[in-house]
Amino acid sequence: MASYPELYLRCKNCIYRASSFSELYIARMGGSLMPVRMTFGTRKRHCARSHVTAVTPAGKMAWRTLCRAALRSPTDLGVSNVKGFGTAGTLWRRAAPLGPMPNDDVDLNDPEAQKRYDSFTRYLKVAEEAKNKKAWWRTYRQHLKEENRDEDAPLVNIGLASRRQSRKEQVKERNRVMRENRRNPELEKATRLLTFSIPLDRVKAEWERTAGPYHLHNVARHYAVYRDLFPGAYFLPRVMLRIAYGNSPGTHVHYGNHVTPTEALAAPHVNYESDPDALWTLLLTSPDEHLHDNEGEYVHWLVGNIPGDAVHLGEELCQYLPPLPVKGTGFHRFIFILFKQDGPIKFQEDRRPAPFHNLNQRTFKTLEFYRAHQDSMTPAGLAFFQSQWDDSVSQTFHGLLNMKEPVFEFVWPPVYHPPQKLYPHRQPLRYLDRYREGHVPTYGIY
Repeated sequence: MASYPELYLRCKNCIYRASSFSELYIARMGGSLMPVRMTFGTRKRHCARSHVTAVTPAGKMAWRTLCRAALRSPTDLGVSNVKGFGTAGTLWRRAAPLGPMPNDDVDLNDPEAQKRYDSFTRYLKVAEEAKNKKAWWRTYRQHLKEENRDEDAPLVNIGLASRRQSRKEQVKERNRVMRENRRNPELEKATRLLTFSIPLDRVKAEWERTAGPYHLHNVARHYAVYRDLFPGAYFLPRVMLRIAYGNSPGTHVHYGNHVTPTEALAAPHVNYESDPDALWTLLLTSPDEHLHDNEGEYVHWLVGNIPGDAVHLGEELCQYLPPLPVKGTGFHRFIFILFKQDGPIKFQEDRRPAPFHNLNQRTFKTLEFYRAHQDSMTPAGLAFFQSQWDDSVSQTFHGLLNMKEPVFEFVWPPVYHPPQKLYPHRQPLRYLDRYREGHVPTYGIY
Protein backbone atom coordinates (compact mmCIF):
# COMPACT_ATOMS: atom_id res chain seq x y z
CA MET A 1 0.00 0.00 0.00
CA ALA A 2 1.33 3.45 -0.89
CA SER A 3 2.51 5.65 1.98
CA TYR A 4 1.35 9.22 2.53
CA PRO A 5 3.29 12.08 4.15
CA GLU A 6 3.30 11.92 7.90
CA LEU A 7 0.38 13.76 9.47
CA TYR A 8 0.36 14.95 13.07
CA LEU A 9 -2.98 15.44 14.85
CA ARG A 10 -2.31 17.42 17.98
CA CYS A 11 -4.43 16.86 21.08
CA LYS A 12 -4.32 18.24 24.58
CA ASN A 13 -2.87 15.00 25.93
CA CYS A 14 -1.24 13.21 23.01
CA ILE A 15 0.08 13.39 19.47
CA TYR A 16 -0.97 10.72 16.96
CA ARG A 17 1.01 10.03 13.80
CA ALA A 18 -0.57 8.49 10.68
CA SER A 19 1.96 7.20 8.19
CA SER A 20 -0.08 4.88 5.96
CA PHE A 21 -3.51 4.89 4.31
CA SER A 22 -4.85 2.08 6.50
CA GLU A 23 -4.11 4.10 9.61
CA LEU A 24 -5.75 7.37 8.65
CA TYR A 25 -8.30 8.50 11.23
CA ILE A 26 -10.46 11.44 10.41
CA ALA A 27 -14.02 11.55 11.80
CA ARG A 28 -15.00 13.74 14.68
CA MET A 29 -18.34 12.56 16.12
CA GLY A 30 -20.10 13.48 19.33
CA GLY A 31 -17.56 16.11 20.41
CA SER A 32 -14.63 13.67 20.38
CA LEU A 33 -12.34 12.15 17.83
CA MET A 34 -14.05 8.99 16.43
CA PRO A 35 -11.46 7.36 14.15
CA VAL A 36 -12.61 4.85 11.53
CA ARG A 37 -10.16 2.29 10.19
CA MET A 38 -10.82 2.16 6.45
CA THR A 39 -9.38 -1.31 5.84
CA PHE A 40 -11.72 -3.39 7.98
CA GLY A 41 -14.66 -1.02 8.43
CA THR A 42 -14.38 -0.97 12.25
CA ARG A 43 -14.46 2.04 14.52
CA LYS A 44 -11.84 2.86 17.14
CA ARG A 45 -11.75 5.74 19.60
CA HIS A 46 -8.38 7.44 19.86
CA CYS A 47 -9.03 10.34 22.21
CA ALA A 48 -12.27 10.33 24.15
CA ARG A 49 -11.96 13.62 26.02
CA SER A 50 -10.23 15.95 23.63
CA HIS A 51 -10.35 17.07 20.02
CA VAL A 52 -7.96 18.17 17.31
CA THR A 53 -6.60 21.64 17.95
CA ALA A 54 -4.10 22.17 15.17
CA VAL A 55 -2.40 20.58 12.24
CA THR A 56 1.26 21.14 11.49
CA PRO A 57 2.02 23.11 8.29
CA ALA A 58 3.92 20.15 6.93
CA GLY A 59 0.72 18.10 6.89
CA LYS A 60 -1.70 20.56 5.28
CA MET A 61 -1.49 18.90 1.88
CA ALA A 62 -1.83 15.46 3.45
CA TRP A 63 -4.87 16.65 5.39
CA ARG A 64 -6.57 17.87 2.21
CA THR A 65 -5.80 14.55 0.52
CA LEU A 66 -7.22 12.73 3.52
CA CYS A 67 -10.50 14.69 3.40
CA ARG A 68 -10.91 14.00 -0.32
CA ALA A 69 -10.37 10.30 0.28
CA ALA A 70 -12.92 10.29 3.11
CA LEU A 71 -15.60 11.83 0.93
CA ARG A 72 -15.09 9.27 -1.82
CA SER A 73 -17.03 6.01 -1.86
CA PRO A 74 -15.27 2.76 -0.88
CA THR A 75 -15.60 1.39 -4.40
CA ASP A 76 -13.76 4.42 -5.77
CA LEU A 77 -10.95 3.70 -3.37
CA GLY A 78 -10.63 0.13 -4.64
CA VAL A 79 -11.87 -1.42 -1.38
CA SER A 80 -14.92 -3.66 -1.37
CA ASN A 81 -15.45 -4.48 2.32
CA VAL A 82 -15.54 -0.93 3.69
CA LYS A 83 -18.50 0.63 5.47
CA GLY A 84 -19.29 4.29 4.92
CA PHE A 85 -19.62 6.71 7.80
CA GLY A 86 -23.43 6.79 7.41
CA THR A 87 -23.65 3.01 7.48
CA ALA A 88 -21.32 2.75 10.43
CA GLY A 89 -23.26 5.40 12.32
CA THR A 90 -26.56 3.66 11.59
CA LEU A 91 -25.29 0.26 12.70
CA TRP A 92 -23.80 1.85 15.81
CA ARG A 93 -27.23 3.07 16.90
CA ARG A 94 -29.22 -0.03 15.79
CA ALA A 95 -31.55 -1.24 18.51
CA ALA A 96 -31.63 -4.82 19.74
CA PRO A 97 -34.43 -7.09 18.39
CA LEU A 98 -37.64 -7.27 20.39
CA GLY A 99 -37.36 -11.04 20.78
CA PRO A 100 -35.32 -14.09 19.89
CA MET A 101 -34.29 -14.32 16.27
CA PRO A 102 -34.48 -17.55 14.25
CA ASN A 103 -31.62 -20.02 14.73
CA ASP A 104 -30.14 -18.10 17.66
CA ASP A 105 -29.52 -21.39 19.43
CA VAL A 106 -27.59 -22.86 16.49
CA ASP A 107 -23.83 -23.00 16.99
CA LEU A 108 -22.28 -22.67 13.55
CA ASN A 109 -18.78 -23.29 14.92
CA ASP A 110 -19.67 -26.87 15.84
CA PRO A 111 -21.61 -28.46 12.95
CA GLU A 112 -21.17 -31.96 14.37
CA ALA A 113 -23.32 -31.06 17.38
CA GLN A 114 -26.32 -30.10 15.23
CA LYS A 115 -29.49 -32.16 15.27
CA ARG A 116 -29.69 -34.80 12.57
CA TYR A 117 -32.81 -36.21 10.92
CA ASP A 118 -33.01 -39.86 9.96
CA SER A 119 -35.51 -39.27 7.15
CA PHE A 120 -36.89 -36.49 5.03
CA THR A 121 -40.39 -37.13 6.40
CA ARG A 122 -39.24 -36.44 9.93
CA TYR A 123 -37.55 -33.25 8.75
CA LEU A 124 -40.79 -32.09 7.08
CA LYS A 125 -42.67 -32.77 10.29
CA VAL A 126 -40.26 -30.67 12.35
CA ALA A 127 -40.28 -27.92 9.73
CA GLU A 128 -44.09 -27.83 9.76
CA GLU A 129 -44.09 -27.50 13.55
CA ALA A 130 -41.59 -24.64 13.34
CA LYS A 131 -43.69 -22.95 10.66
CA ASN A 132 -46.88 -23.13 12.76
CA LYS A 133 -45.12 -21.90 15.87
CA LYS A 134 -46.24 -18.38 16.70
CA ALA A 135 -43.48 -15.78 16.46
CA TRP A 136 -43.22 -12.31 17.94
CA TRP A 137 -42.87 -10.68 14.49
CA ARG A 138 -45.41 -10.40 11.68
CA THR A 139 -44.70 -11.56 8.17
CA TYR A 140 -45.37 -9.58 5.02
CA ARG A 141 -48.36 -11.80 4.26
CA GLN A 142 -49.85 -11.05 7.68
CA HIS A 143 -49.49 -7.31 7.09
CA LEU A 144 -51.29 -7.65 3.74
CA LYS A 145 -54.00 -9.76 5.32
CA GLU A 146 -54.76 -7.04 7.86
CA GLU A 147 -54.93 -4.37 5.14
CA ASN A 148 -57.13 -6.44 2.80
CA ARG A 149 -59.51 -8.17 5.16
CA ASP A 150 -62.46 -7.90 2.77
CA GLU A 151 -60.58 -9.58 -0.07
CA ASP A 152 -59.62 -12.54 2.12
CA ALA A 153 -63.26 -13.37 2.89
CA PRO A 154 -64.25 -16.89 1.76
CA LEU A 155 -65.89 -17.01 -1.67
CA VAL A 156 -69.27 -18.67 -2.23
CA ASN A 157 -69.59 -21.36 -4.88
CA ILE A 158 -72.65 -20.54 -7.01
CA GLY A 159 -71.97 -23.15 -9.69
CA LEU A 160 -73.21 -26.66 -10.28
CA ALA A 161 -72.79 -29.13 -7.45
CA SER A 162 -69.89 -31.50 -8.04
CA ARG A 163 -67.59 -33.87 -6.23
CA ARG A 164 -63.85 -33.82 -6.84
CA GLN A 165 -62.18 -37.19 -7.08
CA SER A 166 -59.85 -37.87 -4.17
CA ARG A 167 -56.16 -38.56 -4.61
CA LYS A 168 -56.64 -42.19 -3.58
CA GLU A 169 -59.31 -42.71 -6.19
CA GLN A 170 -57.15 -41.09 -8.86
CA VAL A 171 -54.23 -43.39 -8.10
CA LYS A 172 -56.51 -46.41 -8.09
CA GLU A 173 -57.95 -45.49 -11.47
CA ARG A 174 -54.49 -44.84 -12.89
CA ASN A 175 -53.20 -48.23 -11.73
CA ARG A 176 -56.20 -49.94 -13.27
CA VAL A 177 -55.54 -48.30 -16.64
CA MET A 178 -51.86 -49.23 -16.47
CA ARG A 179 -52.68 -52.87 -15.80
CA GLU A 180 -55.04 -52.96 -18.76
CA ASN A 181 -52.39 -51.42 -21.01
CA ARG A 182 -49.81 -54.02 -19.96
CA ARG A 183 -52.21 -56.84 -20.83
CA ASN A 184 -52.99 -55.41 -24.27
CA PRO A 185 -50.78 -57.21 -26.85
CA GLU A 186 -51.68 -54.83 -29.68
CA LEU A 187 -50.59 -51.84 -27.63
CA GLU A 188 -47.32 -53.57 -26.75
CA LYS A 189 -46.65 -54.39 -30.40
CA ALA A 190 -47.37 -50.82 -31.56
CA THR A 191 -45.04 -49.47 -28.89
CA ARG A 192 -42.25 -51.88 -29.86
CA LEU A 193 -42.59 -51.08 -33.58
CA LEU A 194 -42.78 -47.31 -32.91
CA THR A 195 -46.19 -47.05 -34.56
CA PHE A 196 -48.13 -46.13 -31.44
CA SER A 197 -50.00 -42.79 -31.60
CA ILE A 198 -51.81 -40.98 -28.81
CA PRO A 199 -55.35 -39.83 -29.69
CA LEU A 200 -55.41 -36.17 -28.69
CA ASP A 201 -59.20 -36.03 -28.78
CA ARG A 202 -59.41 -38.62 -26.01
CA VAL A 203 -56.75 -36.79 -24.00
CA LYS A 204 -58.64 -33.50 -24.30
CA ALA A 205 -61.93 -35.16 -23.38
CA GLU A 206 -60.34 -36.72 -20.30
CA TRP A 207 -58.84 -33.37 -19.32
CA GLU A 208 -62.20 -31.63 -19.67
CA ARG A 209 -63.81 -34.28 -17.49
CA THR A 210 -61.24 -34.28 -14.68
CA ALA A 211 -58.79 -31.38 -14.23
CA GLY A 212 -60.07 -28.98 -16.88
CA PRO A 213 -62.66 -27.10 -14.78
CA TYR A 214 -60.11 -26.44 -12.03
CA HIS A 215 -57.50 -25.20 -14.49
CA LEU A 216 -60.01 -22.86 -16.10
CA HIS A 217 -61.08 -21.65 -12.69
CA ASN A 218 -57.49 -20.62 -11.92
CA VAL A 219 -57.19 -18.83 -15.27
CA ALA A 220 -60.44 -16.94 -14.65
CA ARG A 221 -59.23 -15.89 -11.22
CA HIS A 222 -55.98 -14.67 -12.75
CA TYR A 223 -57.93 -12.48 -15.21
CA ALA A 224 -60.23 -11.24 -12.38
CA VAL A 225 -63.36 -12.57 -14.09
CA TYR A 226 -65.08 -13.58 -10.86
CA ARG A 227 -64.02 -10.41 -9.06
CA ASP A 228 -65.57 -8.12 -11.69
CA LEU A 229 -68.68 -10.13 -12.57
CA PHE A 230 -69.51 -12.04 -9.38
CA PRO A 231 -67.94 -10.21 -6.40
CA GLY A 232 -67.61 -12.59 -3.46
CA ALA A 233 -68.54 -15.67 -5.50
CA TYR A 234 -67.18 -18.10 -8.07
CA PHE A 235 -68.16 -21.20 -10.01
CA LEU A 236 -66.42 -24.08 -11.72
CA PRO A 237 -67.02 -24.16 -15.51
CA ARG A 238 -68.29 -27.73 -15.76
CA VAL A 239 -69.65 -27.28 -19.29
CA MET A 240 -66.94 -26.68 -21.86
CA LEU A 241 -67.80 -24.02 -24.45
CA ARG A 242 -66.52 -24.30 -28.04
CA ILE A 243 -66.85 -20.87 -29.64
CA ALA A 244 -65.55 -19.92 -33.08
CA TYR A 245 -65.88 -16.70 -35.08
CA GLY A 246 -64.60 -18.38 -38.20
CA ASN A 247 -63.03 -21.50 -39.61
CA SER A 248 -59.40 -20.62 -38.89
CA PRO A 249 -57.94 -21.67 -35.51
CA GLY A 250 -57.03 -18.05 -34.73
CA THR A 251 -60.69 -17.06 -34.52
CA HIS A 252 -61.60 -19.63 -31.86
CA VAL A 253 -62.34 -18.38 -28.36
CA HIS A 254 -60.49 -20.15 -25.58
CA TYR A 255 -59.51 -18.59 -22.27
CA GLY A 256 -57.93 -15.16 -22.71
CA ASN A 257 -56.62 -15.45 -26.28
CA HIS A 258 -56.60 -12.50 -28.67
CA VAL A 259 -59.38 -12.01 -31.23
CA THR A 260 -59.50 -8.83 -33.31
CA PRO A 261 -62.74 -6.78 -33.64
CA THR A 262 -62.65 -7.38 -37.39
CA GLU A 263 -62.81 -11.14 -36.84
CA ALA A 264 -65.67 -10.72 -34.34
CA LEU A 265 -67.99 -8.57 -36.47
CA ALA A 266 -70.65 -11.30 -36.73
CA ALA A 267 -72.12 -13.52 -34.03
CA PRO A 268 -69.99 -16.60 -33.31
CA HIS A 269 -70.89 -20.25 -33.60
CA VAL A 270 -71.31 -21.72 -30.09
CA ASN A 271 -71.33 -25.43 -29.33
CA TYR A 272 -71.38 -27.44 -26.10
CA GLU A 273 -72.52 -30.82 -24.83
CA SER A 274 -76.09 -30.85 -23.58
CA ASP A 275 -79.16 -33.00 -23.20
CA PRO A 276 -81.89 -32.25 -25.77
CA ASP A 277 -84.39 -31.39 -23.03
CA ALA A 278 -82.12 -28.95 -21.12
CA LEU A 279 -82.53 -25.18 -21.34
CA TRP A 280 -79.68 -22.69 -21.30
CA THR A 281 -78.94 -18.95 -21.31
CA LEU A 282 -75.90 -17.53 -23.11
CA LEU A 283 -74.44 -14.14 -22.16
CA LEU A 284 -71.64 -12.09 -23.75
CA THR A 285 -70.55 -9.08 -21.71
CA SER A 286 -67.52 -6.81 -21.34
CA PRO A 287 -66.56 -5.33 -17.95
CA ASP A 288 -63.82 -3.08 -19.37
CA GLU A 289 -65.32 -0.89 -22.09
CA HIS A 290 -68.04 1.16 -20.36
CA LEU A 291 -67.47 4.83 -21.18
CA HIS A 292 -69.03 6.43 -18.08
CA ASP A 293 -69.20 3.88 -15.24
CA ASN A 294 -66.08 2.02 -14.13
CA GLU A 295 -68.22 -0.66 -12.49
CA GLY A 296 -70.62 -0.96 -15.41
CA GLU A 297 -70.68 -3.35 -18.35
CA TYR A 298 -71.98 -3.42 -21.89
CA VAL A 299 -74.04 -6.44 -22.87
CA HIS A 300 -73.06 -7.60 -26.37
CA TRP A 301 -75.27 -10.65 -26.73
CA LEU A 302 -77.97 -12.33 -24.67
CA VAL A 303 -79.89 -15.44 -25.69
CA GLY A 304 -82.28 -17.24 -23.31
CA ASN A 305 -84.32 -20.45 -23.25
CA ILE A 306 -81.89 -22.27 -25.58
CA PRO A 307 -83.06 -25.86 -26.20
CA GLY A 308 -80.06 -28.16 -25.93
CA ASP A 309 -77.08 -26.83 -27.88
CA ALA A 310 -79.16 -25.12 -30.61
CA VAL A 311 -78.29 -21.47 -29.87
CA HIS A 312 -80.00 -20.27 -33.05
CA LEU A 313 -83.34 -21.65 -31.74
CA GLY A 314 -83.11 -19.70 -28.49
CA GLU A 315 -84.88 -16.49 -27.59
CA GLU A 316 -82.60 -13.59 -28.54
CA LEU A 317 -83.08 -11.03 -25.78
CA CYS A 318 -80.34 -8.64 -26.98
CA GLN A 319 -78.99 -8.44 -30.49
CA TYR A 320 -75.31 -9.16 -31.07
CA LEU A 321 -72.97 -6.15 -30.96
CA PRO A 322 -69.34 -6.38 -32.15
CA PRO A 323 -66.54 -5.61 -29.67
CA LEU A 324 -65.89 -1.91 -29.02
CA PRO A 325 -62.44 -1.55 -27.45
CA VAL A 326 -61.92 2.21 -27.57
CA LYS A 327 -58.68 3.45 -29.09
CA GLY A 328 -56.01 4.10 -26.49
CA THR A 329 -57.49 1.86 -23.76
CA GLY A 330 -55.56 -1.34 -24.43
CA PHE A 331 -56.99 -4.84 -24.28
CA HIS A 332 -60.58 -5.48 -23.18
CA ARG A 333 -62.08 -8.72 -21.89
CA PHE A 334 -65.17 -10.18 -23.57
CA ILE A 335 -66.67 -12.96 -21.48
CA PHE A 336 -69.11 -15.71 -22.46
CA ILE A 337 -71.14 -17.19 -19.60
CA LEU A 338 -73.47 -20.15 -20.01
CA PHE A 339 -76.27 -20.52 -17.45
CA LYS A 340 -78.20 -23.74 -16.98
CA GLN A 341 -81.92 -23.15 -16.45
CA ASP A 342 -84.16 -25.24 -14.25
CA GLY A 343 -87.07 -24.51 -16.57
CA PRO A 344 -88.46 -21.87 -18.97
CA ILE A 345 -87.91 -18.26 -17.81
CA LYS A 346 -89.84 -15.15 -18.82
CA PHE A 347 -87.22 -12.50 -19.55
CA GLN A 348 -89.56 -9.51 -19.73
CA GLU A 349 -87.30 -6.95 -18.06
CA ASP A 350 -84.17 -8.14 -19.86
CA ARG A 351 -85.60 -8.00 -23.37
CA ARG A 352 -84.26 -5.29 -25.68
CA PRO A 353 -86.00 -4.64 -29.00
CA ALA A 354 -84.16 -5.31 -32.27
CA PRO A 355 -82.47 -3.60 -33.96
CA PHE A 356 -80.91 -2.26 -30.80
CA HIS A 357 -78.08 0.22 -31.40
CA ASN A 358 -78.31 2.46 -28.33
CA LEU A 359 -75.11 2.11 -26.37
CA ASN A 360 -76.44 3.79 -23.23
CA GLN A 361 -79.29 1.31 -22.92
CA ARG A 362 -76.86 -1.59 -23.20
CA THR A 363 -75.52 -0.84 -19.71
CA PHE A 364 -75.56 -4.14 -17.85
CA LYS A 365 -74.62 -5.74 -14.55
CA THR A 366 -74.03 -9.48 -14.56
CA LEU A 367 -74.44 -9.70 -10.80
CA GLU A 368 -77.85 -8.00 -10.88
CA PHE A 369 -78.96 -10.21 -13.77
CA TYR A 370 -77.97 -13.33 -11.86
CA ARG A 371 -79.62 -12.17 -8.63
CA ALA A 372 -82.88 -11.61 -10.47
CA HIS A 373 -82.88 -15.21 -11.77
CA GLN A 374 -80.70 -17.07 -9.27
CA ASP A 375 -83.58 -19.34 -8.23
CA SER A 376 -84.01 -20.67 -11.75
CA MET A 377 -80.53 -20.62 -13.33
CA THR A 378 -76.96 -21.62 -12.41
CA PRO A 379 -73.68 -20.59 -14.12
CA ALA A 380 -72.11 -23.64 -15.73
CA GLY A 381 -69.80 -22.57 -18.61
CA LEU A 382 -67.16 -19.93 -19.16
CA ALA A 383 -64.96 -18.71 -22.02
CA PHE A 384 -63.47 -15.31 -22.80
CA PHE A 385 -61.15 -13.53 -25.19
CA GLN A 386 -59.31 -10.22 -25.35
CA SER A 387 -59.58 -7.61 -28.06
CA GLN A 388 -57.84 -4.35 -28.97
CA TRP A 389 -58.82 -1.44 -31.20
CA ASP A 390 -58.60 -1.65 -34.98
CA ASP A 391 -60.25 0.13 -37.91
CA SER A 392 -63.50 -1.84 -37.64
CA VAL A 393 -64.23 -0.23 -34.26
CA SER A 394 -64.43 3.19 -35.92
CA GLN A 395 -66.85 1.84 -38.51
CA THR A 396 -69.02 0.34 -35.76
CA PHE A 397 -69.21 3.65 -33.89
CA HIS A 398 -69.97 5.73 -36.98
CA GLY A 399 -72.10 3.35 -39.02
CA LEU A 400 -73.88 1.09 -36.53
CA LEU A 401 -74.15 3.23 -33.39
CA ASN A 402 -74.28 6.59 -35.25
CA MET A 403 -72.10 8.38 -32.69
CA LYS A 404 -68.70 9.98 -32.43
CA GLU A 405 -65.87 7.65 -31.61
CA PRO A 406 -64.12 8.41 -28.31
CA VAL A 407 -60.35 8.35 -28.52
CA PHE A 408 -57.96 8.34 -25.57
CA GLU A 409 -54.50 9.69 -26.28
CA PHE A 410 -51.56 10.38 -24.05
CA VAL A 411 -50.66 14.08 -23.87
CA TRP A 412 -46.91 14.33 -23.94
CA PRO A 413 -45.44 17.09 -21.76
CA PRO A 414 -43.33 19.69 -23.55
CA VAL A 415 -39.65 18.90 -23.73
CA TYR A 416 -37.68 20.88 -21.18
CA HIS A 417 -34.39 22.41 -22.23
CA PRO A 418 -32.23 24.34 -19.79
CA PRO A 419 -31.18 27.88 -20.75
CA GLN A 420 -28.66 27.90 -23.54
CA LYS A 421 -25.06 28.48 -22.55
CA LEU A 422 -22.89 30.84 -24.53
CA TYR A 423 -19.88 28.55 -24.18
CA PRO A 424 -21.18 24.97 -23.78
CA HIS A 425 -18.30 23.14 -22.23
CA ARG A 426 -18.16 19.35 -22.61
CA GLN A 427 -21.57 19.15 -24.32
CA PRO A 428 -22.50 16.70 -27.11
CA LEU A 429 -22.32 17.69 -30.74
CA ARG A 430 -26.14 17.93 -30.99
CA TYR A 431 -26.31 20.51 -28.23
CA LEU A 432 -27.24 23.40 -30.55
CA ASP A 433 -30.08 21.35 -32.12
CA ARG A 434 -32.11 21.87 -28.95
CA TYR A 435 -32.31 25.62 -29.55
CA ARG A 436 -32.78 25.88 -33.31
CA GLU A 437 -35.91 27.73 -34.43
CA GLY A 438 -38.51 25.47 -36.00
CA HIS A 439 -36.55 22.35 -35.11
CA VAL A 440 -38.73 19.35 -34.27
CA PRO A 441 -37.80 18.28 -30.72
CA THR A 442 -36.35 14.83 -30.33
CA TYR A 443 -36.72 12.51 -27.35
CA GLY A 444 -33.50 10.56 -27.74
CA ILE A 445 -30.04 11.06 -26.36
CA TYR A 446 -28.61 14.40 -27.44
